Amino acid sequence: MIRLGLEVLLENQKPLLQYRRAGLVTHPAAVTADLWGAAAALQAAGVNVTALFGPEHGLRGTTADGIEVANALDERTGLPVFSLYGTNKEPTAEMLAGVDVLLFDMQDVGVRFYTYLSTLVYVLRGAAKAGKAVIVLDRPNPITGALVEGPGVEPGFESFVGIIPIPLRHGLTLGELARWVNARQQPQAELSVVAMRGWQRAQWFDQTGRVWVSTSPAMPHLSTATVYPGTCLLEGTTFSEGRGTALPFEILGAPGVDGWALAARLNSLHLPGVIFRPTEFTPMSSKHHGQECAGVQLHVTDRSSFRPFSAGLHVLAACRRVAPEQFAFLNTSWEGRPPHFDLLMGSARVRQMLEQGADVGEIESTWRGSESAFWAESRPCRLYD
Repeated sequence: MIRLGLEVLLENQKPLLQYRRAGLVTHPAAVTADLWGAAAALQAAGVNVTALFGPEHGLRGTTADGIEVANALDERTGLPVFSLYGTNKEPTAEMLAGVDVLLFDMQDVGVRFYTYLSTLVYVLRGAAKAGKAVIVLDRPNPITGALVEGPGVEPGFESFVGIIPIPLRHGLTLGELARWVNARQQPQAELSVVAMRGWQRAQWFDQTGRVWVSTSPAMPHLSTATVYPGTCLLEGTTFSEGRGTALPFEILGAPGVDGWALAARLNSLHLPGVIFRPTEFTPMSSKHHGQECAGVQLHVTDRSSFRPFSAGLHVLAACRRVAPEQFAFLNTSWEGRPPHFDLLMGSARVRQMLEQGADVGEIESTWRGSESAFWAESRPCRLYD
């Protein structure tokens, strides 16, 4: 079993926190081997935690995606909870007045547009401005740290779902990304990363000996995270990405779609490691809530050969071809700026090429060089083999 950054800190590096007031940025998936939450584990070890900070979905992880979270008082600990997904996304000097060091402990899913990365970036920025230290307690990249997929973010398309110019599936842990970000920002924060022990880049989360805890309301299983880099792209379209069902991101569709035709189209491509099954579902919330939808479910048969982002592009192309009356790209985003799909992708180019009927292979060729360039560039920041 691997040892997480939180556990390594408590076992061997507690002097880092001696005589220091600690603010903790965390969520419910940040647990120890015995499933203690980070705040409880730190307090039990005698760490002086004086404030809590919550990301998107809140400190308790119960708020739906895209919904602002207010500051609060934590009933269990009596500590103030400052929201980093409300009026402020960057911790202010007032929020940090009662802390000497910020501990960042959150379980990520390895994808640029999963917003805990954005919260990390804002924490580093806010801490640098306020002269506060940051200690990142590292956790695994659950979909392995061995693969990079997709384009970066072009200038003008920066957003909370694309805050830094890295590939969509980046292959790093949040601790490694903290090192990458901090090296490129001015002023830099006083940053330390407590690395895991025993984690290897090729490991999936279920190979670590750890129990999966839902990282957000629509990320209940490792199987969800496995397909998420591709199927989350449906967020930027009129198709449901399965939110409001028991299988978010594993099923997709819309009212009036011929799921059998869509499955046949996708299966004819013989994409590696995945089979598409026709299905029907009724979302209880989010897009098309209360309406019967038809579409497909992704069944990953070989996750080592499965490439979720590439599969996601093929899904988009197939949806456009099979269901042209039901499929469209949304014109706006949660941030009210370019289309949400463009913000997820980091540019308008992919949407435009799909609308022009370009082959998926042709689209993917436009960023092949940038994937390998990022992997080489990130080498000094990587902590694991």
